[in-house]
Amino acid sequence: MRGLMPTHQSPKTFRVKSFGCQMNVYDGERMAELLADKGIKPVPEGEEADLVVLNTCHIREKAAEKVYSDIGRLRKADGSKPLIAVAGCVAQAEGEEIMARAPAVGVVVGPQAYHRLPEMIERAVRGERATDTDMPADAKFAALPARRRVNPSAFLTVQEGCDKFCTYCVVPYTRGAEISRPFKDLLGEAERLVEAGAREITLLGQNVNAWMGEDARGCPIGLDGLIRDLAKLPDLQRIRYTTSHPNDVTDGLIAAHGEIDKLMPYLHLPVQSGSDRVLKAMNRSHTAQSYLKILDRFRAARPDIALSGDFIVGFPGETEAEFAETLGLVETVGYAQAFSFKYSPRPGTPAASMDDQVPREVMDERLQRLQAALNRHQLAFNQRTVGKRCAVLVERTGRRPGQWLGKSPWLQSVFFEGQAAVGDMVDVELVAAGPNSLAAELLVPAAA
Repeated sequence: MRGLMPTHQSPKTFRVKSFGCQMNVYDGERMAELLADKGIKPVPEGEEADLVVLNTCHIREKAAEKVYSDIGRLRKADGSKPLIAVAGCVAQAEGEEIMARAPAVGVVVGPQAYHRLPEMIERAVRGERATDTDMPADAKFAALPARRRVNPSAFLTVQEGCDKFCTYCVVPYTRGAEISRPFKDLLGEAERLVEAGAREITLLGQNVNAWMGEDARGCPIGLDGLIRDLAKLPDLQRIRYTTSHPNDVTDGLIAAHGEIDKLMPYLHLPVQSGSDRVLKAMNRSHTAQSYLKILDRFRAARPDIALSGDFIVGFPGETEAEFAETLGLVETVGYAQAFSFKYSPRPGTPAASMDDQVPREVMDERLQRLQAALNRHQLAFNQRTVGKRCAVLVERTGRRPGQWLGKSPWLQSVFFEGQAAVGDMVDVELVAAGPNSLAAELLVPAAA
């Protein structure tokens, strides 16, 4: 959709505000790199920017309305509005509606087309509103600039899109069909990330373990093969991946957790419900029992693995007995971490028109009970690690002078004091546990 809007001067500063999943964080970082590559300077949250990119997520309830609210609040000190670009999944799903309802928006760009953002901004500067929600299979990655400087822990998107069509989910409609980026491209980007300062890389995908490709010898490989080759990078010290789907778990991936030291002992594997009837209504491909068997196999390969999952409460038709099955699964697994949400209908998804929508107050009460159980298990897991010695990747400074924060192998937030620097891998002993973080003491090697 094209239209005219007030002309803007070419932006000299920008801010990208990302919502939602880690893939959105990755996309936000890449958009920022695109803009910086054009000479536009990034400014932090709270400072005035000539260009604001709202990188949206469609998973949360009323996501589109929150976008309009954010647009309405954007204003410069002189009362004018910055040039506004809406990106991400809400842009993909509701691009035309955004252009119709929000005259202040100059650019709408979907998650598969944001490599065209700079040229779209140029059009908007001339007064021409620009929309691009095409879904080219893999074009954007080739158009993105090289990674110059990154944090010690960096994201690398290896797979995008989804073919699973869970009845509650919009991802197949906003991110498109499953595609795997070529092995050569991924190895090259990983090498550049390490050169730019990454010590840990998290491989990202809507169904990351659906990744498939051919290695340097032309042999077909899955995610485990990619991980094995990435582990050969000498200065890369840690590898993680998220988000996995139970249907795409392979024997090789399970074995990799027991064989590759650089692959961290952490697995995020969403289950969504402990009720087989609800899982079938969700169009999930697993049962509660088959899911538990998969976790048993991962634990056999790596006994200290930390398990994480996703849960939806209040899916249409969910009874109290079926919710109790979810609580039972939580007790069986003992998650180290988990994410839980109330079901909310996404326009265009099959579940949105299902009968027996669960009342809001019932969902609220169930979510409170579920989160209480998950929090209890998270604290228990943290407490079981007290006394362990492990490596921590230092990611940033803490609140107090001399304090540092980083991540344990099990993705726990750890804080300690002593001589260190961002990017260091230090040895610590975990000495105290809270629900969300652990205190540690830095282990200093004995003098020779």
